[in-house]
Amino acid sequence: MVFAKRVFTWAAIYGVIVLAPNLFLESYVARSIGPISYPEYYYGFILTAIVFQGVFFVVGRDPLRFRPLMLVGIFEKLSFGVPCWVLYAQHRLGNVAVLPFATIDLALGALFAISWFRTAKA
Repeated sequence: MVFAKRVFTWAAIYGVIVLAPNLFLESYVARSIGPISYPEYYYGFILTAIVFQGVFFVVGRDPLRFRPLMLVGIFEKLSFGVPCWVLYAQHRLGNVAVLPFATIDLALGALFAISWFRTAKA
């Protein structure tokens, strides 16, 4: 259970560190990839993702109690990592700079799955 606590807590900390700066980088992103036509989607995505880090903090506090949320966390990680790599394979990925983050999400998804299996024994 200590493994799951650490995995989910560190995933939440990582998520906040990676996502929060984007709240202040709209102009930089616009210069890099072009104007942001729908800023509500930009900020909505970032804030929703930050809020979801709260789920990881909650699971990290009591993995056994919140074990069902681990499955949701796995799907959350897959929902970014898998499409990025599929789009890359199709030569349709807008910015290859996201691939390291997609790969980290896939690794975290795998760690979440390991946590889910390990807490089943508890």
